Amino acid sequence: MKLKISDRKKTILNRFYKITLVIIGVVIVLFNDTFGKLEGFVEFIALYFILVFITIAYWIFKQIKSIIQLKNEKEKTELLHLKSQVNPHFFFNTLNNLYGLMKKDSKEREMVLKLSGMMRYSIYEGEKDWVTLQQEHDYLQNYIQLQEIRYHKKSDIQFHTEIDNPQARIMPLLFIILVENAFKHGLENLEKDAYIHISLTEKDNNVYFTIENNFEVQIAPNTEGIGLKNLNRRLELVYPKKHLLSFDVNSNTYKVTLSLKIK
Repeated sequence: MKLKISDRKKTILNRFYKITLVIIGVVIVLFNDTFGKLEGFVEFIALYFILVFITIAYWIFKQIKSIIQLKNEKEKTELLHLKSQVNPHFFFNTLNNLYGLMKKDSKEREMVLKLSGMMRYSIYEGEKDWVTLQQEHDYLQNYIQLQEIRYHKKSDIQFHTEIDNPQARIMPLLFIILVENAFKHGLENLEKDAYIHISLTEKDNNVYFTIENNFEVQIAPNTEGIGLKNLNRRLELVYPKKHLLSFDVNSNTYKVTLSLKIK
């Protein structure tokens, strides 16, 4: 982000320089006429320039401080805006009421319960700066199970986890867009032999997330969608130079790898 000094501040600075030059000229004339001694004149000019330098340095410091504060506020606002795009506020209370009206042990009742839990997580935990890896894992698990109930087709869905520290903190709703894309562009369009393999591991504050799925050859996955651009921007803001997001697209397979340094 490139910030420019406002026109008003530029005008004030130019006037300051002009006034300084005028004062220096006046001082030179007065001291030549009055004192006629080069030593005193040089000492005065040196002192004057020191004061001018201190004044300019202080002004520059204030401008830099103001720019940094503005940048931090802009990034914070932008991050909240990006997070709001993946946190729609559903009416989960209504879903809870529907849950109570449905027959016990029915698949529909189980779907409503899981969806309600996901909405609650999105609304309350998704607004936080950090959640635990365990919370994020449970959210993904609920989503996967909900999709398995939703799609009435045979598929190979695996979710492998190996987490040394379940309480490690991470930005919420970080992996969901990748999982959503795998179901949307993969399993949803395939008639048979669909698979989605997901892995989430954590060791020594390093998190590795991979997801691989196959897709219909005629429907190539889009690596430039709004959701992925959103994810990239969030990673840049929260994990600058501490993340790596890569895509590997073959003839009919799509793999995404995300690695994070979370401390």
